Amino acid sequence: MDRFDDIPETALGWHRAGKGAALATVVETWGSAPRRVGSQLAISGEGEIAGSVSGGCVEGAVVVEALDAMAAGGPVMLEYGVLDGDAFAVGLACGGTIRVLVEPVGTVMPEDLLADLVAARARREAVAYVTGPGRRRLERVGHDERFRMDRSGFLEDGETFVAIHNPPLRLVVVGAVHIAQALVPMARIAGYDPVVIDPRESFATPARFPDTRLISDWPDEAVAALGLDARTALVLLTHDPKLDDPALMAGLRSGVFYIGALGSTRTHGKRVVRLAEAGFSEAEIGRVHGPIGLDIGAAGPAEIAVSILAELTRVLRRGA
Repeated sequence: MDRFDDIPETALGWHRAGKGAALATVVETWGSAPRRVGSQLAISGEGEIAGSVSGGCVEGAVVVEALDAMAAGGPVMLEYGVLDGDAFAVGLACGGTIRVLVEPVGTVMPEDLLADLVAARARREAVAYVTGPGRRRLERVGHDERFRMDRSGFLEDGETFVAIHNPPLRLVVVGAVHIAQALVPMARIAGYDPVVIDPRESFATPARFPDTRLISDWPDEAVAALGLDARTALVLLTHDPKLDDPALMAGLRSGVFYIGALGSTRTHGKRVVRLAEAGFSEAEIGRVHGPIGLDIGAAGPAEIAVSILAELTRVLRRGA
């Protein structure tokens, strides 16, 4: 899929192409800032950009500062903030305040460090880019809470900034049904990398799921091959225990952050009995969201897909 967060990869590509590059990172926000801490903008020496630090409000000013920083070969800390009444005149239309750290690649952020970061991201490895006075490094441990919450920020010393780079979110859908056809493009827009599993080849076709990875293996074999981790959501939509249950059991034995299964309250009750008979505890079974999705009175496949994506977001950001 085309990732929405390929900013480090883009910056490394520009640098290696000889264009020059800098990474601008939101390191602090106050008020109604439009982008969260850790958001990034890549700038090439030719003025090309990828990503954003303010949703378009101050990008032009950041580009100018980044080009100057590349020429000077040093980092720069920028701050943009205004009162709401003056926002449009200054450029930060939301009225919040942001601080942005600009680091030219090569002179400030070492190329090999950026390459290591890009390689870790390609391996779906959670990594923290830590920068402070005179130091820049990658760390894999010591930031468990930040990794779990996907939260970048300053440490207590007020000088050391930790940028969290978690693996991309992944959505594994078992059942290439009508709801999945609506859910997959919605999830892709929300930043998920979707995979659809269904051994029924007449269901899982490129015509029904354009530009989507399709796996026609049996679900238990497919999820074992994919691997299930803490950045993965598992959604079961077939209504058929022969297909859903093996993948569901694999999900319960893994660290996926969300498991949801389609079906009525009565259908879910039968599912609970089957899982208990298979040896799963009450706490383990309680991880399954069934009936799937937030109760918003959804009618039809598209609205059910909205309810599922909303529940995914709630669990991801607020916990189960």
